[in-house]
Amino acid sequence: MPDPRAALRRRAARRPFERSLITTSQTTTFAALGVPAPLVQVLDAAGKTSAFPIQQDTLPDTLDGRDVLGRGKTGSGKTLAFSIPLAARLAASGAGPAAPRRPRGLVLAPTRELATQIAEALAPLAEAYGMRTTTIYGGVNQKRQTDALARGVDVVVACPGRLEDLLGQGELSLGDVEVTVLDEADHMADLGFLPGVTRILAQTPDTGQRLFFSATLDKEVDKLVRRFLHDEVLHSVDDPTSHVSAMTHHVFEVSADDKKPLVQALASGRGKRLLFTRTKHQAKRLAKQLTTQGIPAVDLHGNLSQNQRDRSLAAFGQGDVQVLVATDVAARGVHVDAIELVVHVDPPAEHKAYLHRSGRTARAGSAGDVVTVMLPEQRRDTEQLLRKAAIDAKPVSVTPDSTAVAELVGEQAAHVEPAPRGASGGAPKGGQNGGQKGSRNGSGGSRGGSRGSSGKGRGRGSERGSGQSSGQGQGSGQSRGARSSGQNSGTPAGQGAGRGSSRGRRGGRGQGDQGGRRASAPAGSPARG
Repeated sequence: MPDPRAALRRRAARRPFERSLITTSQTTTFAALGVPAPLVQVLDAAGKTSAFPIQQDTLPDTLDGRDVLGRGKTGSGKTLAFSIPLAARLAASGAGPAAPRRPRGLVLAPTRELATQIAEALAPLAEAYGMRTTTIYGGVNQKRQTDALARGVDVVVACPGRLEDLLGQGELSLGDVEVTVLDEADHMADLGFLPGVTRILAQTPDTGQRLFFSATLDKEVDKLVRRFLHDEVLHSVDDPTSHVSAMTHHVFEVSADDKKPLVQALASGRGKRLLFTRTKHQAKRLAKQLTTQGIPAVDLHGNLSQNQRDRSLAAFGQGDVQVLVATDVAARGVHVDAIELVVHVDPPAEHKAYLHRSGRTARAGSAGDVVTVMLPEQRRDTEQLLRKAAIDAKPVSVTPDSTAVAELVGEQAAHVEPAPRGASGGAPKGGQNGGQKGSRNGSGGSRGGSRGSSGKGRGRGSERGSGQSSGQGQGSGQSRGARSSGQNSGTPAGQGAGRGSSRGRRGGRGQGDQGGRRASAPAGSPARG
């Protein structure tokens, strides 16, 4: 009988990686790389006929069943690089209909947004073979997820936290997983997810195929590689500090008084703009300020529910608004086509964040610009950050009216007058809160909706925006079953009314005055309540 320890010694003695590096830009079709015909047809229908370098490099090995560690910068095409072999390998195994709670494919991603986008890219490939996929992540009710698992799915795209919760509840088993993908492995390490990832990977069969993709190969990622990959091939399509040739970097030094007007000017162009702030509060405030100034914008950050985040991304991706203001939650995995400008409203804290934020533009062969807005006192730290990121961009002193700014912005988009507060899309949250607060504070009204009693109360609300206001609201509990509704009327910044409703156990109606910032969302933009 073979000595298992001998195999371990041989494995420890082997070179950790077989290295390959693509340096050419030759065009290669997916069919030429051995991608099965059903998948080629799906890709052709989506207009994807030529493989990107990381796909050219990895597909021969991944389709052959090898474990692969793929290194490529943001926007290099990693999602298809692992989605294609995942679908092809599961289809080739011929395991039949998906068994309840026992997926055969697993993709781990660090964020909900990335998990959703991976699932969207993977679904049509899986459907070509009659396979089903589902997503698992926190921030939403788990019932939809457990119901899908109970019906049976072939592939699960998951974030580690919620997946571990469901594994602990016995809602699924990873014992049948044939292919495991770890995407954005270095970001998993940055977020502190690797202990959970390690526990999850340990529950997958050691004989399965494993594909790890990462922008960098940090020490913590290397630990995962050495433990879980077998006879792997490293495919690196670029150096970790290499940059997209079509991405142009600018550093604008501006006075504190001119910073807000400069950011407004940068956001005013016709193409898609992605603005990054350091905090959630800044993202929310800036999006509302821009909207009030006639530049429709939505925000994306961790304080939003998943539905709110989805609405913001949908509005931006579909062109309903041209400006997305985000925290670093969007710096990884959020892929929206044709973002022409990324603006670091504040220089990020470290160079990795700079690279990943900037990677939202100039993706898949398109061109894009990146602007860092810098105050004079931030010059030293910003220059140090750029050196670490290997970015050669010299600070330029500007004002909002400088020629350098005008040339970068190009043609300005038409001014969009903020919707009056009574118009569709105005202030849904204010009305909702008015009704809920009146119901909660009323004498008997707070619980009257579910019990059939009623009461009256007063609710106060104030909000600071481009102007300030505060107001009072009257609320009375109503026996309305499972729905509460509110009506919000605004006086400080303009006359109008906004309606909002939310599902809940309590019913109530309320009225309150609220300053114009909440009601200034453009007509047609998503309700953010």
